Amino acid sequence: MGKHTSPPTALAQAEPEHLALVQSALLSWYEQEQRPLPWRETNDPYAILVSEVMLQQTQVDRVLPKYQQFLAAFPTLAELAKASTADVIAVWVPLGYNRRAVSLQSIARQVLADYDGRIPDTIDELLKLKGVGRYTAGAIACFAYRKQVATVDTNIRRVLHRVFLGLEHPDPKANDAQMLALAEQVLPVGHAYNWNQALMDMGATVCSSGNPLCGDCPLQQQCAAYTEMSQYSLFPSGKVLRQLRKVAEKKTGYQARPFTSTNRYFRGRIVDLLRSTPAQQRIPLTALGPQIKPEFGEQDHDWLQKIVEGLVRDGLLDANEEGVRLP
Repeated sequence: MGKHTSPPTALAQAEPEHLALVQSALLSWYEQEQRPLPWRETNDPYAILVSEVMLQQTQVDRVLPKYQQFLAAFPTLAELAKASTADVIAVWVPLGYNRRAVSLQSIARQVLADYDGRIPDTIDELLKLKGVGRYTAGAIACFAYRKQVATVDTNIRRVLHRVFLGLEHPDPKANDAQMLALAEQVLPVGHAYNWNQALMDMGATVCSSGNPLCGDCPLQQQCAAYTEMSQYSLFPSGKVLRQLRKVAEKKTGYQARPFTSTNRYFRGRIVDLLRSTPAQQRIPLTALGPQIKPEFGEQDHDWLQKIVEGLVRDGLLDANEEGVRLP
């Protein structure tokens, strides 16, 4: 007998009339307002995979020129797989999160080895690719193969939460599994591609995190968050949402650190420095530290060692007793 997995705790069911109004309004809005993005002009699973990996934690405007450049350098899955990792990183810069480039190349090599060079078309098979999560699997299945599947990224989560559940601050009402269940519940039959793209466009251009343009939103009358704020004579503006975030941060004691003090910043500095170093030349850690952090001292050695170990694990560095270099 197969192992039974309990479904996520159910959220309130969307009323059929309400859901029909939301679906109709959003799809009509998308038909008129959709952004002309190059990855929407192709069914090539490889090109769509590239776009989805690039768009992780990176804004569309930054991805657009790099997307075209990357595909020009590595036009096929096979060419990406056989390229040197250093070349892949060099083309990826300056998108940041360079481990995504290494992960993308790793996926290409796995597809060639395990799937005869054809990117799988089902979520179950896509999830077997190392580095592919549920959102990316759903996006490829839907956008490349036109499968009728739901998927949830940051923008989709925010829009669905606000429309059907209310404001997501200070405490979200739903976890990831519940949000995916909600996304599946409200997916319009036969319109998965346009629906998922519409939700992402809505979250990126109108229902933004910090300053939603509720006056321009076609879902205003159906939106639980808008109704929630209206009850207290508050407009769900950036000011209101920022105040709610401050309340949440105060409760949790969370305080954002300046980016230039984060490990991610120093990871990027290490990779950038090594990109300007002659090929195969290694830099000892004792010389690397002061070059990325002017105030580097003996007390920082363990910190630097851990950053380097993380970069090695992510495939971004090659390290031995002589020092580090790009792979």
